[in-house]
Amino acid sequence: MATADRTRSFMKDVKRVIIKVGTAVVTRHDGRLALGRLGSLCEQVKELNTLEYEVIMVTSGAVGVGRQRLKYRKLVNSSFADLQKPQMELDGKACAAVGQSGLMALYDMLFNQLDVSSSQLLVTDSDFENPNFRERLRETVESLLDLKVVPVFNENDAISTRKAPYEDSSGIFWDNDSLAGLLAIELKADLLVLLSDVDGLYSGPPSEPQSKIIHTYIKEKHHSEITFGDKSRVGRGGMTAKVKAAFVASNSGTPVVITSGFASQSILRVLQGEKIGTLFHKDASLWEPSKDVSAREMAVAARECSRRLQNLSSDERKKILLDVADALEANEDLIRAENEADVLAAQDAGYEKSLVARLTLKPGKIASLAKSIRTLAHMEDPINQILKRTEVAENLVLEKTSCPLGVLLIVFESRPDALVQIASLAIRSGNGLLLKGGKEAMRSNTILHKVITDALPGSVGKRLIGLVTSRDEIADLLKLDDVIDLVIPRGSNKLVSQIKASTKIPVLGHADGVCHVYIDKSADMDIAKRIVMDAKIDYPAACNAMETLLVHKDLIKSPGLDDILISLKTEGVSIYGGPVAHEVLSIPKADSFHHEYSSMACTVEFVDDVQSAIDHIHRYGSAHTDCIVTTDSKVAETFLRQVDSAAVFHNASTRFSDGARFGLGAEVGISTGRIHARGPVGVEGLLTTRWIMRGSGQVVNGDKDVAYTHKNLPLQ
Repeated sequence: MATADRTRSFMKDVKRVIIKVGTAVVTRHDGRLALGRLGSLCEQVKELNTLEYEVIMVTSGAVGVGRQRLKYRKLVNSSFADLQKPQMELDGKACAAVGQSGLMALYDMLFNQLDVSSSQLLVTDSDFENPNFRERLRETVESLLDLKVVPVFNENDAISTRKAPYEDSSGIFWDNDSLAGLLAIELKADLLVLLSDVDGLYSGPPSEPQSKIIHTYIKEKHHSEITFGDKSRVGRGGMTAKVKAAFVASNSGTPVVITSGFASQSILRVLQGEKIGTLFHKDASLWEPSKDVSAREMAVAARECSRRLQNLSSDERKKILLDVADALEANEDLIRAENEADVLAAQDAGYEKSLVARLTLKPGKIASLAKSIRTLAHMEDPINQILKRTEVAENLVLEKTSCPLGVLLIVFESRPDALVQIASLAIRSGNGLLLKGGKEAMRSNTILHKVITDALPGSVGKRLIGLVTSRDEIADLLKLDDVIDLVIPRGSNKLVSQIKASTKIPVLGHADGVCHVYIDKSADMDIAKRIVMDAKIDYPAACNAMETLLVHKDLIKSPGLDDILISLKTEGVSIYGGPVAHEVLSIPKADSFHHEYSSMACTVEFVDDVQSAIDHIHRYGSAHTDCIVTTDSKVAETFLRQVDSAAVFHNASTRFSDGARFGLGAEVGISTGRIHARGPVGVEGLLTTRWIMRGSGQVVNGDKDVAYTHKNLPLQ
């Protein structure tokens, strides 16, 4: 289950919930019933019933269903001549009378399939003028809920006292949104969920790119900011009506969430406390401390600070990195204490050993990080380097120069040392940075962030590097494609996939680290043993650790292979076999060649030759790092040229695939993509280019007066 947002913590106490289903949710764009959405809705109600929630529904759609039926009936019974005449608008009351039975029949059928009983309650505005009616209504609903029956309410438009109930907004309630709000108060509901055709309340029409979703409505803050678009395409009120109903119900003590009826499992997610939709709560204003910074403000501040950083001289930026390195070493005891607290908490929580290993800052790690930062500081300044100079025309020179990307968002799991590497790279490359680490490393990340930002000069500002502490802020940040320039996720396949599916911002990274070592038949087996042992045992949780060992079939009975396998087992490595190795070596069968163990385990399989090894890697690998061990230079070149991975090695451990070991100073991550950067990504991967032209008054004027030379010039 997703982590509950602090503003939704009251959800754990919710027992009675009213769900209002709008016409736009009930029907498709052609007016027919949306059977898939209704089926999903009923399944969620079934689950809520099972979880002991008391569920009450308010549904719209009867008028729309009736109109669709009557139009069809009229068409069937009309002559061609009748169809040539102007068509009169169908009476709304008649549509309601015809559609109500069909709508309820569908609900009844769907609920019956799920072994849920439902009941129909039709009410009118005038009913609520009678105190006795209100009392009887409460008694009836209580009785139905005791029997686990789902009451389904709808306004009885067919006999409404208003002349045009689908237009008139007078009375105690005036549409099903306001009816739902009224029932929430009358029936003392703990929560009202208003399902819409959009994700919630936006600051403007949802179709406009500058409109942002409002997760918690605060009247004092949002009332004057909101611009409503058109009303619902089929219902009466649209978002305006929902907000009015939500405001009335929430002020009377019933929290309200407006959310999408189109999104999967939206009702269940609301009740699990996820920050989806827009929450209305009478205490909402108390939940927004004045010191809170929005995701957009955080990103904008990082951009502004990055521009100030870029304006510094190379020596000034160098000094900042040296100050950061000194600060880390000066605060090592404090950093280690916070990290040890994180590790202990992770162990107590039963986290996997591989995660605890990545979380731990081992002795000497702070000194190692400080050393890599100093190395980075002494490297050539990457910003404002002239990459190419061209004489476009006489006295018209064009320069291609390096410059920062802008603002980076890095989402990483477990590894607090990643925070230090990424922050130092951002400073060196002149980028603003937003960091979100895993909750298991919260104390480590917090102290590291403080130490680093305290070392930043006031001329740049501490907000150059922002630390995101709430999971909910990530969803907001991923929508800021106008402010954030690149997202780099460092973590599990699931994390990377979720981020790629949730943003328009370019994403750089890799999902898996399924690295291979292939031992060819000509391999020096002593070299092979050293490489295999290092690739698997040096740091099993790393993404560049060996996960699959491929062996030429001629080595099946070789003493050298036996020695390697025995050594692996002696070190505590669990060995699993592919189909061939499982039979030949009598070892447990691997579940999948795609699996990344990230622990003391690996898969072994035999292949026919180097081409078979290459085919295996292309089929099951993750395009991260793959290695061949061989003394045959021709075979080695075949492997190096054909394996389509970010890093391909000959007679060297896969563990060398690392920014620091490549001489990049540090790395922000390893990319298995093919656009922008590939392999270990250092400073260069965080840069882009811009064009600077120096002229003396030239104009294009249809190219009449320009004599293009396009001459390459030496770099200055």
